[in-house]
Formats: sequence, C-alpha cells, structure tokens
Amino acid sequence: MALPTHVPVPDAAEILRARYTKRLPARLEDLRGPAHGMVDLPLHVVWSGRRSFDVDRSRSRMGLYRTVLAEGQRQDVTGVLNRDLLIGQWPVLRTLISRIIRDVWEDAFPELATTRSAAA
Repeated sequence: MALPTHVPVPDAAEILRARYTKRLPARLEDLRGPAHGMVDLPLHVVWSGRRSFDVDRSRSRMGLYRTVLAEGQRQDVTGVLNRDLLIGQWPVLRTLISRIIRDVWEDAFPELATTRSAAA
C-alpha cells in the first residue's frame, strides 16, 4: 500500500485565522467589559511590558483592545472588551491590528464593516 507523498499543510494565515475565530464571542452583545476605569490584564495575555490600561483614555484603550484582540482568549475578549467602545473605535482600531484579526472580526460581525464604511 502506497502512502501519499504529499500531505497538504495549512499555511500560517489559515492557522491564525482558525485561532482567532475560536476566540470570537457568539455576538457583540457578549462583550461586557468596562466602559470606564482601569483594567489590569493577566499574564497569559500580556507577559511583558505594560499590563494596566485606562479605559477612559483613548490611546490607552486602543492599546488595551489591540492587545486583547491579538493575545486574549475568548474569556478575555468578552470580559475586557466593551461592545459600544469597540464599535465606536473600530474605524481606527481596524488599522492598528493585523489583517487576519480584522478580517475575522469583520466577517463574523458585518456591523463592524458597516461602521468602517460609514466612517470612510
């Protein structure tokens, strides 16, 4: 019995897309993070550098959301990100995250892509 000589290997983009898709909330309403105050991220999300973020400061909040979108697990995404803040800052935030993360979120939540179009 001959074994296949070539087994397809998924490329890095496919692996990342699957990883980020698993972290998505079921719906944007599940994003119940704080709208104000300080957030301290756990070590499994940010293992070096800045861990505390002020949600009331735009630049700090942008850094927080970028970090959680890239490194957080589903419970981090739903517990730290706030639906209204995410939608409000999406037009800028989408330019600061990787194309794969942006595509995963906009494919899952068309209202984000609509927000992008409205801001353009």
